[in-house]
Amino acid sequence: MSKVAIVYYSSTGNTKAMALGVAEGVKEAGGEAKVIECGNFGEDQVSEYDGFALGCPAMGDESLDDTEFQPMYDSIKGSLSGKKVALFGSYGWGDGEWMRSWEADIEAAGVTLATDSVIANETPDSDALTQCKALGAALV
Repeated sequence: MSKVAIVYYSSTGNTKAMALGVAEGVKEAGGEAKVIECGNFGEDQVSEYDGFALGCPAMGDESLDDTEFQPMYDSIKGSLSGKKVALFGSYGWGDGEWMRSWEADIEAAGVTLATDSVIANETPDSDALTQCKALGAALV
């Protein structure tokens, strides 16, 4: 059974809702999902999982949260090569530039994304949650 960590940061609950959708997709595909707030995850836990869904909303000038998520992400990204990895998050302005930058950064670290990233404008609607479930299933 594939074990997937869904590691996220959420300031308004939108990205958390997406994380829960990803977990549903993992479980429906026969995998084991563990939803973890980013402050409770570190590099020493990477080896425990087969796949990772990383979630963070766009912050400030369309960037990752730099107080909680970015330090955790920086500590683990070098250990994700060879693992199934996917990205998701919500935004409230702009056009998703933060996700394109994040995708480029993780790929530059030698990580191949397992599926397309999922973004939602504000609260994820039913289409976004369906995409989150598909993202989760792709990680199993």
